[in-house]
Amino acid sequence: MAGISRRRLMAFGAGLLGAPLVARGAMAQTGGLQTVVDQAAGLDQLRSLVITQNGERLFAEAFRGPPLDRPANVKSVSKTIVALLTGIAIDRGVVEGVDQPVLPLLGREPFRDARDAMTIGDLLSMRAGVGSTSGGNYGAWVSSDDWVEYALRQPMNGPPGDRFIYSTGGWHILGAALSRASGLSLHRMAQDWLGNPLDIVMPPWVADPQGRYLGGNDMAISPLGLSRIGQMVLNRGELDGRRVIPESWLSRSWEPRARSPFSGDLYGYGWFLTRYGGRFAAYARGYGGQLLVVQPDRRLVVAITSDPNRPARGEGYFGDLRRLVNAISTAV
Repeated sequence: MAGISRRRLMAFGAGLLGAPLVARGAMAQTGGLQTVVDQAAGLDQLRSLVITQNGERLFAEAFRGPPLDRPANVKSVSKTIVALLTGIAIDRGVVEGVDQPVLPLLGREPFRDARDAMTIGDLLSMRAGVGSTSGGNYGAWVSSDDWVEYALRQPMNGPPGDRFIYSTGGWHILGAALSRASGLSLHRMAQDWLGNPLDIVMPPWVADPQGRYLGGNDMAISPLGLSRIGQMVLNRGELDGRRVIPESWLSRSWEPRARSPFSGDLYGYGWFLTRYGGRFAAYARGYGGQLLVVQPDRRLVVAITSDPNRPARGEGYFGDLRRLVNAISTAV
């Protein structure tokens, strides 16, 4: 990968493999987390679980599937990654801010309708106004000749900034805008701006027919890498003494701007907002049961990867994960 030396990769990998990933006896003595681990092991869709508190790894195990240091498809957790990259782009002056209109960043002529008012903030909060390209519409979207244009041309379901419409297409529009403004591919941004400072390898992923990496889906990050991202966020944008993301951006990202009609949880800029164990938590969620939870009051980070090819509905497996995280928050 660009910017990461072979020596640096080998040293990081050796450090991970040499670390004590499982401390079952200690967990059992410090709040009954062993019961929670047994609960996790019984979920056949769950692949890995990493629990960190106060910067200390309490538990990390791959129950099935790839090892903990191997990149895994985190699906729509990618949306949260794009939101983090947006904060860095604003801090670096690549884009002006959340109120900046999107179409000029894409070099596109106006539609002369409500789309012209669409801003970066609208895309970050999934309030772009255009119809969804997710769910049953996803296949037709990714089969189109131009994913950005297809997403932009979906029927308007309301004015930008109005209501929450879950759509990966909006995140792809945002990723394309960031890429054009920075002169970097979305993959290069992710690796250089997040991966390198955090010692995480983020391999290339799916690209559209124009060669633009998919914004909002299919990024690959190892479970340990996902946990490091969560720890950096918990530390208000710093990790190992290095500033990665402005603290002010994380505060803005956790301000409620919409509500999901599916889970009922609030939504900020790329983060769902809820409560676990009676305390505030922000989480990133991906299809199949990919999950990154950050709970500031408990200084807790929970990273979960699951089978990316099986659904995780709220009344099914994702409900199981919510109960698992609630139990973790209560146990630690």
